[in-house]
Amino acid sequence: MIKKIVYGLGALALLLGLYGFYSRLFIGEREVNYGSYVTWGLWVAMYLFFAGISTGAYMLATLDHLFNVRLFKGAGKYALWGALVTMPAALITIAFDLGHMERIWKVYLSPNFGAPMAQLVWGYTLFLVVIVVSLVLTLRRPQKLATKVVMSIGLFLAIFLSGGVGALLSVNASRASWHAAMLPAQFPIFSLTSGVALLMILLGWFTPDDEIRQQRVRLLGLAMIVLILVKAYYLWVDYSVALYSGVPDTARAVELVLFGQYAWAFWGLQVTLGMIVPLIVLVQPRLARSGFWAGLMGVLVLVGFAVARSNIIFPALAIPELEGLTEAFHGPHLNINYVPSLMELSVVSGVVGLATLAYLIGVDALPFLKKYEVTK
Repeated sequence: MIKKIVYGLGALALLLGLYGFYSRLFIGEREVNYGSYVTWGLWVAMYLFFAGISTGAYMLATLDHLFNVRLFKGAGKYALWGALVTMPAALITIAFDLGHMERIWKVYLSPNFGAPMAQLVWGYTLFLVVIVVSLVLTLRRPQKLATKVVMSIGLFLAIFLSGGVGALLSVNASRASWHAAMLPAQFPIFSLTSGVALLMILLGWFTPDDEIRQQRVRLLGLAMIVLILVKAYYLWVDYSVALYSGVPDTARAVELVLFGQYAWAFWGLQVTLGMIVPLIVLVQPRLARSGFWAGLMGVLVLVGFAVARSNIIFPALAIPELEGLTEAFHGPHLNINYVPSLMELSVVSGVVGLATLAYLIGVDALPFLKKYEVTK
């Protein structure tokens, strides 16, 4: 029943996304709300979001295929398939943000490997190859040396790419709220949390209800409790230091999140739905062992992380780099009060629909995913 509902929601999301796909591909960026002042918008935030899910899912796949954790025997393939469908989702969203998508080939033929962007493009390309190779190898004999070598490389790439996304922001010295050495160090933890949330959904909603599944989602729920508390600690450290430091741009960005135009999303979605509600549910053993509740809490955590990515990007760009700039020049796309347009939201809806349907179709059509394995 749950799978049918998710199929329907995925199809609806894709249908709603067709308008955005058409507008961006055939009309261009005329209907977006970012511009010369707010240069990064919703699509960049969702790129961080989907990339974090993909790398985090791969980290969890190593529990099965690299570290041989008995409880997760057979679960690694679901995590790998999840990583495979979410990484293209990340690349689609960031590609739509590029003014000239057709020029992406230049980063392959004439890369500057000193630039984080070039490192990430090459890293993602290699990571996708590693995911595919990992899947192929695990279909045969998962304990082979080649599988462990490839999974080790993939684990390194997953951590490197997670931190690299944080570095992409922190090297921007002109944006004080991003320019923090701890930002790249936090992102692998955030990716792991996203991966745990995804696996809670995949195992809780799309695998048979038995004792093994209950043990798996219970353990993932315990891990989620710890990771949510770690996330809360990072939030407290980042925001308290920003406010007490007295650096104007950093403090203003945090104030926008805590008390300004982004406060409703922070307190309502990121904190309440994405952190407090999952904590309340997952500390209760009976609910934590339920596949339905585990999957639902995974969804709420991911919603919270989607908002968290937006609350990293949007407030920093809402602070003008030059005082008086917004008063001196007026016109379309010259506004720091960024709110995603209907077209931008449509594109994200379509990408979510594509990734959701790709995962479900794979589970139903690919023999190795249809075969459910448990520990013995």
